[in-house]
Amino acid sequence: MDQQTKKRMKIMLISMGVLFGCILAYKIFMHIMMKRYLAAFSSPVITVSTMKVGDQSWQPKLTAAGGLRAIRGVNVTTQLAGMVTHIYFKPGQDVEENTILVQLNADDDIALLHSLQANADIALVTYNRDNSQYKLQAISKAVLDTDAATLKSAVAKVAQQAAIVEKKTIRAPFAGRLGICKVNPGQYINPGDAVTMLQTLDPIYVDFFVPQQSLAELKLDQPVSITTETFPNRTFTGKITTIDPGVDVNTRNVEVEATIENPKRELAPGMFVSTTVTIGEPKNYLTLPQTAVTFNPYGQLVYIVKETGKDDKGPILIATQTFITTGETRGDQVVILQGLQEGQTVVTSGQLKLKNGSRIVVNNTIQPPNNPAPILPNNH
Repeated sequence: MDQQTKKRMKIMLISMGVLFGCILAYKIFMHIMMKRYLAAFSSPVITVSTMKVGDQSWQPKLTAAGGLRAIRGVNVTTQLAGMVTHIYFKPGQDVEENTILVQLNADDDIALLHSLQANADIALVTYNRDNSQYKLQAISKAVLDTDAATLKSAVAKVAQQAAIVEKKTIRAPFAGRLGICKVNPGQYINPGDAVTMLQTLDPIYVDFFVPQQSLAELKLDQPVSITTETFPNRTFTGKITTIDPGVDVNTRNVEVEATIENPKRELAPGMFVSTTVTIGEPKNYLTLPQTAVTFNPYGQLVYIVKETGKDDKGPILIATQTFITTGETRGDQVVILQGLQEGQTVVTSGQLKLKNGSRIVVNNTIQPPNNPAPILPNNH
């Protein structure tokens, strides 16, 4: 190898060394810059609110949707066709049993009743006269029997016509509150035409359905409370009065009837209500605000607060995911059946920004609602 070739080889090796050195220096520089970049954009500290898990006395309850029904309720109608001559009631009026509501025209029926009564009177006179003569053996027993049959027939026709006249007077079949008047004087009505509605409102029934597995927890006279959007800040109480003896084969539910006191007649038949039945004895459960529980495809979870050390600003806190099993809800609260222990600190708000291991800072100035019996806002 001549001197010129050796010189070229040396220059090439030096160039290759310089090139590899530059590449190495570039890689080192990029690594340092990447570390600085990641440090500048590390996960921020997230502000959350927290609370310690504690147990509370929890009264087991069974809730269901229900509907109100009058103890007695009918559309008052007529048994006979006729023209309305008088209306004796005011819409919305409370009436007693047998109160006259509407009078239908009964002039022809009353006239026929008088005629039949006159025939009955003649038949009675004839019978009494022939009975006296029969005792003197002036007439036969057959004549007296005919007179007796004629008298009975005449009396029966009078009773029949009197019943027809009475049916032309429409009365309240029981005590209650009347609804809107649906007829007018001079109007001709037929049997089955509604005159007005009559409802007995105090007390009132609530009907609701419970699943068959809850049947063993129900019994007569068990306390029941109901709420309705009509009176959002009110609770009405009563007790179970009837439990259907059979289970619906389609839904496997049992219909239950409770009687609710309604002295002011504020509740009306047909209202939708939420029904709550108190069952069993009170128990102690771990509870949390419902807002503390989050969901993902794997189940329900909460974030537990753990201290991993300290820095110049104080304790270093992180949020750790923990899967839980929840039970009943009550107001703003939910029962925690598995996954937590009393005394653990749990994130109650701000967890939507968290992931497992996120660093947090606690600010409990504002806490989510945690009322077992919140008062609903009145939107009416």
